[in-house]
Amino acid sequence: MGFRDDFLWGGAVAAHQLEGGWQEGGKGPSVADVMTAGAHGVPRRITDGVIPGENYPNHEAIDFYHHYKDDIKLLAEMGFKAFRTSIAWTRIFPEGDEEQPNEAGLKFYDDLFDECLKYDIQPVVTLAHFEMPYGLVKKYGGFRSRKCIDFFVRFAKVCFTRFQHKVKYWMTFNEINNQANYNSTHHLFQDSGLLIAEDDDKEALMYQAAHYELVASALAVAAAHEINPNLQVGCMLSMSPVYPHTCKPEDMMVHVNAMHKRFWFGEVHAFGKYPAHIKKHLERRGITLDITENDLAALKAGTVDYIGFSYYASNVVQDFGRGPAFECNEETDISNNEYLPKSDWSWTIDPLGIRYALNWVYDHFRLPMFIVENGFGAIDVKEEDGSVDDQYRIDYLGAHIKAMKDAVDYEGVDLIGYTMWSPIDLVSASTGEMKKRYGFIYVDKDNEGNGTLARSKKKSFDWYKQVIASNGENI
Repeated sequence: MGFRDDFLWGGAVAAHQLEGGWQEGGKGPSVADVMTAGAHGVPRRITDGVIPGENYPNHEAIDFYHHYKDDIKLLAEMGFKAFRTSIAWTRIFPEGDEEQPNEAGLKFYDDLFDECLKYDIQPVVTLAHFEMPYGLVKKYGGFRSRKCIDFFVRFAKVCFTRFQHKVKYWMTFNEINNQANYNSTHHLFQDSGLLIAEDDDKEALMYQAAHYELVASALAVAAAHEINPNLQVGCMLSMSPVYPHTCKPEDMMVHVNAMHKRFWFGEVHAFGKYPAHIKKHLERRGITLDITENDLAALKAGTVDYIGFSYYASNVVQDFGRGPAFECNEETDISNNEYLPKSDWSWTIDPLGIRYALNWVYDHFRLPMFIVENGFGAIDVKEEDGSVDDQYRIDYLGAHIKAMKDAVDYEGVDLIGYTMWSPIDLVSASTGEMKKRYGFIYVDKDNEGNGTLARSKKKSFDWYKQVIASNGENI
């Protein structure tokens, strides 16, 4: 019993949240580069290009671009088997629509992956992790345009071809289903490069953009298998289970609706076709999508090899007496669970939820699974001696790993790895903050951009080292 012998223990990051060097090596601006700093309860603003005097925390981030060798060495000291990162699309195609890739960008990732492999750390790579070229947003409206399918597939083919002997595990679009919350302008911009006008039907726009992304993903999967049959390409879902508020049957049906709206993306990735409930929903809403016969064939031919997902928290939904056609609005109908504690950022702490998530995903898709994000954002205090006592992070991760192990031991789910978020402090995607820290490694930088960027170990560093060494037995 326990985790498989080749279990992929490690950590996960995203290029735009740690690399910095936003104009180095020929890199172009991405959607992350035009998002200002925010805070808890203060949304990040999206500016029309890069405006002098604004604070764009992703521009420098933690300067991994120049520190990656030392940072990978620290991960190796913890015994990492895998390091999940992303390829910044605009390092390879600065504007997104070029015919030829940028060699300097490809060389950076060659060097990064070589550094990982030197320590027997497998790179696990996401192609699009909230890093769409801003040039595609301005010229084509992001994934409003079918043309972006071809641009993404070109990018994917270049990466698969160049790195096929260094990277085995790939994912296409990070947390593609976040945009199920289409009332969030933030999600629509990060996920699909959509700038919303007053007269836009955000829901219809989301479904159309998501369709183009799903086709792009499927075409990329098929291309990867043709380039090298050994490549494993998965999807990446944000797995935030939505529980019914009570055992009242109406609450249960609202829960079913909420799960349908959030996880239909996985059904298309895994089975290559749209589920009936989404077809009925689009019909009720009067939404007609641009879907061709070639699209449908591509979806069928490009199903994923595994399901990657993030898990941070669960939520609750309840019925408000709106009848059988009730449709969950994540902005207004989702609430926290009264039985669970919350983090400093009001995220519920639900370790048992990760066991539920593993079972739900495996029951629905029957594919190998990879937990590629799970972590605890907190305000870490650095003591005068330089130490950080983050026992709360150890408690959080330990409880989740224990529940994850129970799902393997008791339900027999097929789990290939766990890359927690994030092994090193970096810029928060949702708020742009540095003080929302997740790492085992402290980075000396504050929300205003001040600090030396020096790295130091927290208490959790040695704890995770023991977890990996014991293959999850010593939690």
